[in-house]
Amino acid sequence: MTILIKNGTVVSATGRTAADVLIDGEKIVAVLAPGSVLLGTDLAADVDQVIDATGKYVIPGGIDAHTHMEMPFGGSFASDTFETGTTAAAIGGTTSIVDFVVQYPDQRPLDQYHLWQEKAGGNCAIDYGFHQILSDVGDESLKAMDELITEGVTSFKLFMAYKGVFLSDDGQILRAFQKGAENGAMMMMHAENGAMIDVLVQQAIAAGNTGPYYHGITRPWQAEEEATHRAIMIADLTGAPLYVVHVSAKQAVDQIATARDKGLNIFGETCPQYLYLSLEEQLGAPGFEGAKWVCSTPLRSRAEGHQDHMWQSLRTNDIQMVSTDHCPFCMKEQKELGIGDFSKIPNGIGSVEHRMDLMYQGVVNGQLTLERWVEITSTTPARMFGMYGKKGVIAPGADGDVVIYDPNGHTSIGLPVDADGNPTGRSHHMNMDYSAWEGFEIDGRVDTVLSRGKVVVDGGNYIGTKGHGQYIKRGLSQYLN
Repeated sequence: MTILIKNGTVVSATGRTAADVLIDGEKIVAVLAPGSVLLGTDLAADVDQVIDATGKYVIPGGIDAHTHMEMPFGGSFASDTFETGTTAAAIGGTTSIVDFVVQYPDQRPLDQYHLWQEKAGGNCAIDYGFHQILSDVGDESLKAMDELITEGVTSFKLFMAYKGVFLSDDGQILRAFQKGAENGAMMMMHAENGAMIDVLVQQAIAAGNTGPYYHGITRPWQAEEEATHRAIMIADLTGAPLYVVHVSAKQAVDQIATARDKGLNIFGETCPQYLYLSLEEQLGAPGFEGAKWVCSTPLRSRAEGHQDHMWQSLRTNDIQMVSTDHCPFCMKEQKELGIGDFSKIPNGIGSVEHRMDLMYQGVVNGQLTLERWVEITSTTPARMFGMYGKKGVIAPGADGDVVIYDPNGHTSIGLPVDADGNPTGRSHHMNMDYSAWEGFEIDGRVDTVLSRGKVVVDGGNYIGTKGHGQYIKRGLSQYLN
């Protein structure tokens, strides 16, 4: 089927222009001056469908490069399945995700990769790829890194925290980074000093400080800065590229910026929660309410200026992109596992549906340009993780992943209630019984979303189908020096 998107403003990472976009089948085939005639043919009269984007932005589909669908953690599972999570992502203007395959100790990475393929296959509303978590770095895991690259899994995540679950010691990290330097993989790091955190958690609970607020207090910025510096040193020693996930502390940003100023291939990602939310306002909410916002790395103090510094780092490219670390848990029977002991609260926030809107609000608020919005939510993720040309750009030959965004629309996030204050439904589509973003108002709206040339969201309503999404076999990073 052929689709013509006309009268819109096409926004890329490098500029904006009035243009029409022609899609044939699954691919973009032309970006044309408005009202163009091809071979004497009026395109609007000759295509199967015309979408009028007057007054709206036409942007490449969002890419969320950090999600955890169905992830087992802390005695529970992330509440979004690949079906519900990718459907919510589509409604929010995201047309590709890169999810994490989990390897726990004594599990084989390739077995886990095939398990994740079974989970996602035939269930996703949008296209999907995988990173691989390595928690047991031995000879078999190192061999698997080469084998997984041939499968299109070209990035590997290690942890400096969560002893007995994910944590790798520095020697294991060194060996994995040596392999990454050899085979071209992007090495990813959860950078927190787990040994320090474990002691602080034990001390807090022993002192009777068991509420959600102390999740943030026991994961201080010093633990993040130290681990970020250590990861950078290992990357420098081995020559491997390093991508630090969910950066939340301004001191960690400064470590990344210093390394980049030296010419190292060091990159950083932040998430909407570290731009908008805080230790005082969210984790410090009355009673057990703060559990809604327990995630790691934790929310930081607004009084210390972390949020403002994070916005600045996006403008200066000290931080290159924004993902969500989408790992949702319901309050009932999940977050509630941590009543009386914050260390048992499953870590995670659900944001995959809201990332594009929240970052657009940054444009409205003067924090970002339109072009930078597109760059950090789509183009850079595509380049960073080996998808650019196929994803992350509106150009001939690219997949027909297109979002039409209405700057004159409005999006209210939250749980609607009746006159008595009783919930009447929810404004989000993620499989959660609450919203971490309840009460946020966005001065814009996702209007229409196309995934590989198929309209999956129309007028903000999901009209796609389960199983439309295809596996993205990724190449090596296209973002290295």
